[in-house]
Amino acid sequence: MATVRYMVDDAEASATFYCNLLGFSVEQRFGPIVIVARDDLHLWLAGPGTSARRPTPDGRTPEPGGWNRIVIEVDDIEPIVATLRAAGARFRNDVISGPGGRQILVEDPSGNPIELFEARG
Repeated sequence: MATVRYMVDDAEASATFYCNLLGFSVEQRFGPIVIVARDDLHLWLAGPGTSARRPTPDGRTPEPGGWNRIVIEVDDIEPIVATLRAAGARFRNDVISGPGGRQILVEDPSGNPIELFEARG
């Protein structure tokens, strides 16, 4: 099992996004955090007020966004992208092809990137 923590602006809105659009299910809720899971991945959605969002000793505050990301492998990328676009999801790029397959970066409601990846068949 892999666990990833994402800083989010609204844990409930993020959980809805991951569950309704990307096939996750809610595992646990407590305070301003929601844990969602898909296969062997547990994603901790840490909203404002969680200990993970406290400023570090040098004054930086953990926040959503960045370029590190989870990768969700999909069988057919096009219908998933269409569903996400219809739901108003934001994309950082269009579907691109590389030596291993096709990919696109979609943002969750807080701006965290998610790579959808379709392996070359």
